[in-house]
Amino acid sequence: MRGTFLIVVCLLAGCSDSSTSLITGNTMGTTYSVKIVTQDENPPDEEALKEEIDRRLLRINNLMSTYLSDSELSRFNQSPVGERFEISAETEEVLRMAREIHKMSGGKFDVTVGPLVNLWGFGPEPGNRKVPSEADIESTKARVGMDKLLLDDGGLTKEVNIYLDLSAIAKGFGVDELTRLLDERGYENYLVEIGGELRAHGKNERHLPWRIAVEKPDSLQRTPFQAIEVTNMAMATSGDYRNYFEVDGKRYSHTINPLTGFPIDHNVASVTVLSTQTAMADGLATAIIVMGADAGLSMAEEYNLAVLLILKHPDGFVERYTSAFEPYMSQLN
Repeated sequence: MRGTFLIVVCLLAGCSDSSTSLITGNTMGTTYSVKIVTQDENPPDEEALKEEIDRRLLRINNLMSTYLSDSELSRFNQSPVGERFEISAETEEVLRMAREIHKMSGGKFDVTVGPLVNLWGFGPEPGNRKVPSEADIESTKARVGMDKLLLDDGGLTKEVNIYLDLSAIAKGFGVDELTRLLDERGYENYLVEIGGELRAHGKNERHLPWRIAVEKPDSLQRTPFQAIEVTNMAMATSGDYRNYFEVDGKRYSHTINPLTGFPIDHNVASVTVLSTQTAMADGLATAIIVMGADAGLSMAEEYNLAVLLILKHPDGFVERYTSAFEPYMSQLN
């Protein structure tokens, strides 16, 4: 599980409701919203479009959910070691992006981290959230690593009994799938959001870029931290400030470092990434929060990524960002 925390700032005052359609629903254990702005008198058939949206999201959930025992991913996780398992084109696409992010992050992003997530009590099965023994962590790490997963054209083979978990990238892929649907239908101005991961295209109701606010990383309340304007861009945020447990005054995050087997332990409260693909932004946000501020920003600069970090300090929060994100910071808050 992961935290994706964005506030969509919709400036509706003075706008024409007849040019705006809003479709909402539930998916992947969270909610989605699709906002479409049309510049004519022929708004979309919301009921018919919602049916198409729900069908696409249902398919992704049936492919990539770890909460559904009969999903494609769950069936792979239950399949025998060494036996090739055929996968859908969508799952293959997501896994190829995950492998790219794994390489970019030096292994800090790993979709096989599931056994460690489960060991710490943050997986789909209810568990006791307690600190595991070092022996249990070491033995579980033997089941983690993308080098233990063979991906070929249309198939997967595991060398050990690994457990795939795509929750750090699947919602972003869902957003990308919905944008493909809207593009196919000829819509030019829209905002798609699933569980905080979003993609904006064209202009909003006021014929201006979409204005989005990154949420202040506060576990007690939801308030904006930084507002930016985006168009034709995806945005994803990962944070560790809402899903955690404490033992003897020490805080244990739900975000697990796959190389150490332990939850992250640094002062990065949240990471926001802008990209042309929501799935990439989604996975990269998780990768960078695992890497930490210095290593994460160094990697982001190397690949010219637009990244904003919010760091915890004793006297509040401070921000650090890449040169590619700097133009967004010059906007009015």
